[in-house]
Amino acid sequence: MGLSTHVLDTMHGTPAAGMGVELYTTEGDRATLVKAFHLNSDGRNPDGLLYDNSSLQRGTYRLVFDVAGYFAARGVTLPEPNFLNKVSLDFGVADTSQHYHVPLLVSPWSYSTYRGS
Repeated sequence: MGLSTHVLDTMHGTPAAGMGVELYTTEGDRATLVKAFHLNSDGRNPDGLLYDNSSLQRGTYRLVFDVAGYFAARGVTLPEPNFLNKVSLDFGVADTSQHYHVPLLVSPWSYSTYRGS
């Protein structure tokens, strides 16, 4: 249970190791940074869950993924300005007894997400 994320680089067919990610709690237009981290070799938070079941609260959250920084660090030639810079995903947690997994599939030109399990 709790909250987790996972990022896959669909351009290279690998986990997005090293991508910078920020987690925020949100309330209206206000966002409060909870933590910033870089994804491990599996494209996940190196500390495991972002929130465990006992600390996840009902409410709204934001994950911000540094897509342009990641692909630039991989040596991908990006146009200036690049198409995607940071991908921001706002989502809600309604039932803290369930697991909320927020995956991101990303390339320099597209992304998709869904509520995983």
